[in-house]
Amino acid sequence: MVKRLDSTEKAKALIQELKTQHGELMFYQAGGCCEGTQPQCFQKGGFYVRMNDILLGTIADCEFWVDKDLFEYWKFSHFTLDVLDGFGVGGFSLETPLGKTFKIHYRLFTEEELNNLEPITTAK
Repeated sequence: MVKRLDSTEKAKALIQELKTQHGELMFYQAGGCCEGTQPQCFQKGGFYVRMNDILLGTIADCEFWVDKDLFEYWKFSHFTLDVLDGFGVGGFSLETPLGKTFKIHYRLFTEEELNNLEPITTAK
């Protein structure tokens, strides 16, 4: 099965640092106004997913949820979580005080990958 989500080693290292400070984590990526489409990192349970939001996968045992409308737009794309130096849009994410921001790189799945994608989970 082809995963819909992956991450860079740099992102995994920051996640481990944030886990040390904050405990279990989760990610949420919306298509809204304030946060743009930046992935946001929260303490697990610190953000309530909405009905029909999509669990895209996990990174370092952290759930990565996506807004249902954003998923419809990007459902044919692979997500790679990365991290950059700088202040991201919104500033609510746990990495912000460290002068970092999570970012997603997208690429389209090949036809072969599309035929073998991991199933998604929908919030209820």
